Amino acid sequence: MKIKYPLLLLSLAVSAVAGCDQNPTSVKPRHSTEDQARLQEFVTQIKSELVFVEGGEYLMGDFGEEYGVERLQYDGRKDSKPLHRVELSSYSLSKFKASNQQYQFYLAWNGLKGREVKGRLNGRDWNDRRRIPDTPAHVDWHEAERYCAWLGEVTGLPFSLPTEAQWEYAARNRGKFVVAPTDDGTIRIENRKGINIATELDTEEYAKKTGSTLKWLSPLPRDFRPPNPLGIYDMAGNGWEWMKDWYDPEYYSQSPVKDPQGPEQPVFKDPDGYYTRVLRSQDFSGPGRGLTMVRYKADPESRPYLPTDKTARCAVNHPGPVK
Repeated sequence: MKIKYPLLLLSLAVSAVAGCDQNPTSVKPRHSTEDQARLQEFVTQIKSELVFVEGGEYLMGDFGEEYGVERLQYDGRKDSKPLHRVELSSYSLSKFKASNQQYQFYLAWNGLKGREVKGRLNGRDWNDRRRIPDTPAHVDWHEAERYCAWLGEVTGLPFSLPTEAQWEYAARNRGKFVVAPTDDGTIRIENRKGINIATELDTEEYAKKTGSTLKWLSPLPRDFRPPNPLGIYDMAGNGWEWMKDWYDPEYYSQSPVKDPQGPEQPVFKDPDGYYTRVLRSQDFSGPGRGLTMVRYKADPESRPYLPTDKTARCAVNHPGPVK
């Protein structure tokens, strides 16, 4: 199923020269009646993309040695251990990563500039990443957090970035012992082409089709491959996903059982000396990549690199389905 959305354009002017998304343009946009109608269309679309995830208990972390078929660990890193009990309240999760079209609508509505990327090669590549409406928007943690918070403002719902416990629970089809967050828990490839994930060949072919210069680094449409059993797409690749949590390699040994939120304060620094937030999913899918229990981390401000492979998926912390 290929999903097409109506263009959500505003009648306000938005600067084509970009900076960080929190910087307003010189003139705050005034919203016409037509703009308000487009906002309601946008809100309807956002709500329609939410998947209700009934809460429950599960064992979070690398379950391979205790419950895997081969009784071997799936993740060689220590930070996915120990296996520990988590109890989650019900919530909803977007079936898709936030799209370029959705994120650009948010920027335009708020009179915000996008990220400025200079240089012939970097600027060209960045524009290629954001020009196709239904591919994921690429953002740092702060941009992702502000976008989800704004969804809360315009919908009246408690939107936020998901916790990594929520993400893993959904990726594992409500906490089942699922290795890959695909339609059947496996990664299937035939003749270099992905069946339930995307491969390097798939991305190269899509880049060629769309005239992108990115080749195998090209983002893909958000419904390019089938969703997992809950109906959630792209959990095995097409961009890392920012989590709400600060990253702590020892967090699983002290995690609370009920609705863990991650450390209250930043804990772990990367090699460049920056504190890190949790990432889940994968930049590009492939064999052995994007597994449900594997944890990643990155500087929330994406210093000194552009967030060319970082995306956002928002959650709604509400006990019932969103209507």
